Amino acid sequence: MTNKKFYVTTAIDYVSGEPHVGHAYQKIIADVLARWNKIQGKDVFFLTGTDEHGQKISKAAEKAGKSEKEFVDELSKKFKQAWKSLNLDYDRFIRTTDKDHEEKVQEFIKLMNKKGDIHKGKYSGLYCVDCEAYVTEKDLVGGKCPFHPNKELTELSEEAYFFKLSKYQNKLLELYEKNKKYILPKFRRQEIINRVKEGLKDLNITRTNFSWGIPFPLDKKHVTYVWYEALLNYITGIDWPSKKFKKFWPADVQLLGIDNSWFHCVIWPAMLMSVGIKTANTILINGFLTFNSQKISKSLGNVISPIALEEKYGADSIRYFVCRNFVFGQDGDFSEQALIDRHNNELANKLGNLVSRVTSLAEKYGIEKTKNKLIKKLKLKKIENYFENYELDKILNEIFAFIDVCNEYVQSKKPWETHDKKVLYELVDSIKAIAILLWAFIPETSEKIAKQFNFKIDYNEIEKPLKVEKIKKEGILFEKI
Repeated sequence: MTNKKFYVTTAIDYVSGEPHVGHAYQKIIADVLARWNKIQGKDVFFLTGTDEHGQKISKAAEKAGKSEKEFVDELSKKFKQAWKSLNLDYDRFIRTTDKDHEEKVQEFIKLMNKKGDIHKGKYSGLYCVDCEAYVTEKDLVGGKCPFHPNKELTELSEEAYFFKLSKYQNKLLELYEKNKKYILPKFRRQEIINRVKEGLKDLNITRTNFSWGIPFPLDKKHVTYVWYEALLNYITGIDWPSKKFKKFWPADVQLLGIDNSWFHCVIWPAMLMSVGIKTANTILINGFLTFNSQKISKSLGNVISPIALEEKYGADSIRYFVCRNFVFGQDGDFSEQALIDRHNNELANKLGNLVSRVTSLAEKYGIEKTKNKLIKKLKLKKIENYFENYELDKILNEIFAFIDVCNEYVQSKKPWETHDKKVLYELVDSIKAIAILLWAFIPETSEKIAKQFNFKIDYNEIEKPLKVEKIKKEGILFEKI
């Protein structure tokens, strides 16, 4: 692969509530992409974090009887703990209250102002506190915010500073036309294009009705609009404009949810165009998740912590389930029963059983190096293409189809009767390839297999013959739930 770096970001989570499985889904996908690129030998940077300013947080902190800083410190810590429990190997967890982020946001505003892209004016409109955004008339659903239909909108009128977003309409349309992979999945692309074609209004980038935010450097009476400054974390998190920034930017993949798509596909690239920074390569939009067929909601009481889920099922089972069960970009339901079924039928019965049987036989009868014809049935090119298209469910389907082939091979060759060391070598060598390919998805399990067989988790090792001579069976990989 010619591109030796890979930079992936996630949406930074708004800390007005605790982490839930919807947040976890996106972060797991990012971690899978980061790990996949690591085993290709690339220099990877994976950025995630928390979004900690705005009126909604101010109100939530007041309700909890805490200062804003105390409130965000506690919640940010919970997000970090949740991602640790799911074995996410990020390079930086950025917080928008980090000093370097705040300083660089102010630098960016000054630079944008020098370019003549900020002007002062007045704004009136309907404001959704939960979205921290104005809602236009055409976006209303039954007179309410489409994402928070149970909350009343507030009529706001305030003096504000604006970013000349309207100036970038044609440049944005050129970007979408030139880079067909800028907005993915493809079915999300056209709705953005259609809205941009309707025309863009300048963006209100300051607030005056609360103080919990980054001071606006052009006017002390204003704080910087939370959505404007939060977007900048993707460059402040890699120390814009330093050598590190030059090394990793543009981002290869920026993951986010549907409700954030307008900010990331329209406002964010326009901000970068304003100051002369390249836009990201791909904005990858994931769907919404429900939990056990219900919308994830604090009022329904089903905001289950990823930590609680991990304690119940284990990180690898959760990671495997969300990647295997959902078609990326579409909405899905996190069903505990479906997770249990996949854990038992696929991880325990297929993968676990294969590794257990083969290691027992290899330990008992030994292995003898031979040409591995079995591995030719593993469709590596197909798997690589699926990764290029972010079709993670299809990748796992392909790997498990090969696991089925291996299990059938054990049955047909009957090494427990023949004691055929060459057959056992083929199987052990094939398990090595399976473990390397699965490392991005179920790292803990893959590392156990690698330790047992003494090989490196490295994509280049797939086609190299296994060197191990002695196999010693250890504990089973997956207990049945």
